[in-house]
Parts: sequence; C-alpha cells; structure tokens
Amino acid sequence: MVVDLTKTLPPDSRAALSLERGRALRDAVPRRSHGGWTPAPDRPDPVATLVASNDGRLPHLVPIRIGRMLASPFTFLRGSAAVMAGDLATTPTSGSMVQACGDAHLANFGIFASPERRLVFDLNDFDETHRGPWEWDVKRLAASVVVASRENGYAEATCRDMARIVAWDYRRWMRTYAGMRALEVWYAAIPIESIIERVERARDRAYLSINIEEARSRDHMRALGKLTSRAPGGGWLIRDRPPLLLRLPDDDPGRAAVPILYAAYLRSLAPDRRVLVEKHRLLDVALKVVGVGSVGTRCYVALFAGPAGGPLILQVKEAGRSVLAPYVRGRPHRHQGERVVSGQRIMQAVSDSFLGWTKSSVTGTEFYVRQLHDMKYGIDIGGLRPPGMRLYAEVCAWALARAHARSGNPAEIAGYLGSGDVFDEAIASFATGYADQTVQDHAALVAAVRSGRLAGETGV
Repeated sequence: MVVDLTKTLPPDSRAALSLERGRALRDAVPRRSHGGWTPAPDRPDPVATLVASNDGRLPHLVPIRIGRMLASPFTFLRGSAAVMAGDLATTPTSGSMVQACGDAHLANFGIFASPERRLVFDLNDFDETHRGPWEWDVKRLAASVVVASRENGYAEATCRDMARIVAWDYRRWMRTYAGMRALEVWYAAIPIESIIERVERARDRAYLSINIEEARSRDHMRALGKLTSRAPGGGWLIRDRPPLLLRLPDDDPGRAAVPILYAAYLRSLAPDRRVLVEKHRLLDVALKVVGVGSVGTRCYVALFAGPAGGPLILQVKEAGRSVLAPYVRGRPHRHQGERVVSGQRIMQAVSDSFLGWTKSSVTGTEFYVRQLHDMKYGIDIGGLRPPGMRLYAEVCAWALARAHARSGNPAEIAGYLGSGDVFDEAIASFATGYADQTVQDHAALVAAVRSGRLAGETGV
C-alpha cells in the first residue's frame, strides 16, 4: 500500500517538511539527469582498476578470482564493485545520504534465519557498506538486473523493463516507509511468507521457486557434515578441498593467529553473546575461498565445539576499505571490520547473533566475524524466466528501500522520487547503458587474460 503523505501527515510535521525538501532537490538535480550512461573521458582502465584491487590479496588465489570473473558479464559485474564505484561517482546524486550497501547486485540478496529462527529476505553482503548516496545502490541493482536478464536470453525490451521495475518498486516502498513512524520502519522486516504470498498470487508458481524446507535444512549441523570429517581420536576436523578449502596445519602462522583473533573478537561482542561463544572451544581452522570479488582476501573458517558436542562454525573474513570510501567525504573508519558489522546491523532488519570484529596484532589486518551457515538460501538467478525475474527484482528493490529507510530520510527521498515514472525511466536508461559498459569491460578482461597481462584460472 502506498501512503499519500499529504493526507496522512499534518502540514507542519517533520516528514511533510522533508517531503517538500526532497521535491526541491529536483531543481538542482532533475530526475531525468539519472538517465543514460556515458563514460568519463578520463575513465580509468577497468582492468587496471582490478589489478590495483588485487593488492594485498593472497597471490596464489588471485587467478581464481580473475577466472570466476571471466565466466560472464554478470560474474564480472559481481567482482568489479571497485570499477562501478568509480563510475557511479561521476553520476548525479540528489544529496540525500543513507547507509549504502556498496555492492547491491542481484546475487547479494537472499534468505536467512533470524535469531528467533524465522526466515527473512534481505541484503546479505556488506563488505563494501559505507555512508553514501542512495542512488548508487539503486543503479547497481538495476544494472545487475539488466545484465542477468540478457544472459538469461530475454528480449531487450524485457531487460529494460526489469530495470524499470527496480526503480518503480523502490520508489513505491520508499513512499510507504516515508509514511511510517521511525520505530515502525526500524522493526519492519520481509518475512519469507510475504514472498511466498507474492509467488502464490502469480499464475505459475514455477516462475520463482523457493524451497522452504531446503532453506531450513541449511543449518550448522548440515554445514558440519559438509565441511568436516571425523578425527581419528573422535571429534571433527575440517575436510581439505584444495584450493577452495585448505585446512591449516598446526605449524601454520594463520592457524596460530586464530586464537589471538578470537580473543579480540570476544571483546567486540555484547556480554550475553560473549557468554554463549565462550562455551565453545576451537577444534580446527581452514582457509576458505568465497564469492567472486572476495577471492584472494584472507577468509578463515573456524570450527568450534560446545559443551555437549554441538558445533559452532564461524567465518573470520578480512575487511578492507570500502570501494565507496574514496568518493564520499567523512572521517576514515577506525576499524574496517567494525564498519562492516555496524553497516550490516543498520541495514538488515535482523542480523547474525555472532557478528563481531577483530584485528591481527602482528600484521594489522582487520577482520569481521559471522556465522558461516544459518539457513542461508539464494535464488537461482540463471534459472528464472521473465515473470520470476520480475518478482525477484521487486523483492530485492523492496529490501533495498527498507534498508535505506532505516538510516536515511525516507520522506526526503520519496519527495525527490515523486509519484510519476520519471525516475523509473531514467534508471531503465542508465541500467541498459551500463549493462553495455559491463559487456565491454568483461571483453577487456578476457583480452587481458588472452594476452598474458593477467592470469586466470577457470573452472574452480
């Protein structure tokens, strides 16, 4: 339901004033100005940007990162947040700021369990989160929808319509949140039942398939069976699957560092969470390859056992500077792991109970910590037909609007967006243009690997 603020709010309310202020922003930054994409004359070479982003990564894993990005323009987009951040910084913004995701593409949304064991849908990747313009997240999401839709073989008009849907659903939900009290917005969530209801209203439920039982089964016990094997003397050890999962031997410096990281992590937790985590003892540690853009960063899997033998599996993941940071004014974050955790807590309706951060006292490397598996379930984007993609794009835009409304001024953003489709058309134009750019950048990466400029290891 879209709320008409002019009828529900008193004339002198702060929300009404914000609505008018948002409308006034159109004078300086017309909504049509967001349309289209033209690269800046001095746009950096995208391959050079990727090479620079490999600095500090584990060298033997970098070819796997490049190999995964070679697979398609969509995987390139997933791994090139730094490239798009620089491009977005050249586009118009209204001036309204939010806690931005920084990497809001289609594959960074999904289903997971709340601490109360309720399944919800939300953003689920916050490595690049930073205070920034809300438009940047909307444009990255819309562009990713077009790129994914093209790879699925949709007609070009359908691909453009998918981007338009992202802007439309974001706009209507932002207007809804603008008419809600701040506490209502903060407590708002997207329970899986809401998505199932949308799916069931569709004429063909196969358009978007969500297996609730499968999602619920993806818990820590299933992760234990998948990642570990029984140790000779009892208990568990992480099972080697090189190069994607490599158990660290007892004399490995990384293994020796984990107990130190663990002690600092405990200090970042609230007292009640600390009591829970301290009931577990460390059994084993492994280095894990994750994602596309994150490949090569230090990511450890730490296996713990509780007093009754129950497992706890934590992911200790390196946190670097956000790709948005060079383009946004403000003080540098004191700890990049804390930046990720704080941003996640601000944007998500419900967050992992085990979120925390830590830092190596030897190397100075900063990390954030989370539970590795907790009923996490993603949508098979490549298997979606157009009606399913439309539904998925709608709920992703809904989740993004809800996340932005928590930290931003939803009435001001809603006032800027308005009730017409001007912004929707502009975003559709931008997204199709940037999808073309992504194809060109992906081709440049392919050429760089073929020429020997970069090494890429495919099929891993």
